[in-house]
Amino acid sequence: MLYHRRPSWRLPESAATPEHMFWNRRAFLTGAAGIAGATIASPFAATAQEAAKSAYVPGAPFAPKPALNPAYADAGRAVTDEGVSSTYNNFYEFASHKRIYRAAQRLDTSGWKIEIDGKVEKPFEIGFEDLMSKVSLEERVIRHRCVEAWSMVTPWIGFKLSDLVALAKPLSSAKYVQFKTFFNPKVAPGQREPWYSWPYTEGMTIEEAANELSFMVVGAYGKVLPKQFGAPVRLHLPWKYGFKSIKSIVKISFVEKQPVSFWERAQAREYGFWANVNPKVSHPRWSQATEEVLGGGGKRIPTQLFNGYAEQVAHLYSGMEAKVGDRLWR
Repeated sequence: MLYHRRPSWRLPESAATPEHMFWNRRAFLTGAAGIAGATIASPFAATAQEAAKSAYVPGAPFAPKPALNPAYADAGRAVTDEGVSSTYNNFYEFASHKRIYRAAQRLDTSGWKIEIDGKVEKPFEIGFEDLMSKVSLEERVIRHRCVEAWSMVTPWIGFKLSDLVALAKPLSSAKYVQFKTFFNPKVAPGQREPWYSWPYTEGMTIEEAANELSFMVVGAYGKVLPKQFGAPVRLHLPWKYGFKSIKSIVKISFVEKQPVSFWERAQAREYGFWANVNPKVSHPRWSQATEEVLGGGGKRIPTQLFNGYAEQVAHLYSGMEAKVGDRLWR
């Protein structure tokens, strides 16, 4: 007899869905705001988001569409409306506000290449189309939790990061993976802002990269990945805060020492290397205990440890709490 066990990450039906316009990190980092602790919501948020949603034009279908991975067929919440999630995006390369989806269309992704270097058998460069022929694509319905305390559920198309790691053939001395995005201030005006250390970089351990949840995204909602989501290829780490999921990747380096990431360099007290979701550890300026889900009208729901994916990733951090402390969660 087959028994269906309720996944640990599933929320009750009563804990459903909200929408949110929220906090600007740049304002704090440049001294424009230093208000402790709070979430700032605009009374015009719903109206603005509905207007953006109505103006959104979906992209080309992903053909052929990969099969849905049955292990990730249900995120425990409804999928966020495509028009909402596709018009509310953090992509600081284009601007520090959330309405960058039109500006992001200036990014030319044709002929995209990714450089692989560092502690590997042989450094190389690979074109995006060539990479697609060497990996196994699938669809996953996955949660995304931003450090700003909003969240969404997205049907991503992509491949396991471990597939790319295997392709890179790292040496035993490689302990971390560092990612870097494009740098083109002529196309991306946000990169002209001198108070940030461009280009955007992120990092993770080799063990994290090998975990089945680490996902390289090339599509969404059954379509080719929109540029505002980080086309043509981005990372998604659903158990970590969203700033760890770097977009529009052009370089992947296998290194011995722990890399310093973009937001860690900008404000290490608030944005650390690990950045694992934990509702019990607040951001220095606001609580992480609850979140607002895009498209749900403003109702808050409880946040779960590791964004609900503890079964898959908690073992990666066993025994680290005493050594790393709150930095494991920021």
